[in-house]
Amino acid sequence: MKVDPNQRRRLLKLGTTVLAISPLLAASGMSAAATNATLRGSLKYQDKPQGDKQCSTCLQFVPGKTAKDKGGCKLMPGDTEISPQGYCAAWTKKP
Repeated sequence: MKVDPNQRRRLLKLGTTVLAISPLLAASGMSAAATNATLRGSLKYQDKPQGDKQCSTCLQFVPGKTAKDKGGCKLMPGDTEISPQGYCAAWTKKP
């Protein structure tokens, strides 16, 4: 099986470009955000509060950079898209 040298060259350039750009995207915050759909479903997560219960007042919430930024949850590892105004069945009031 013979591979065209021009095709191989284009593939190598593309791979090099992807490797060079990846750290820049991660550093700029443009990389894809992560969600944990399985745990969200099992905990009945929603992006809106339930009465006065919301993620920003929950013991499990890990805040984002600012009070309005999305954050994480100790019970949903790897999920970086938890809204401060969200709610789930595991809500526990902060002491």
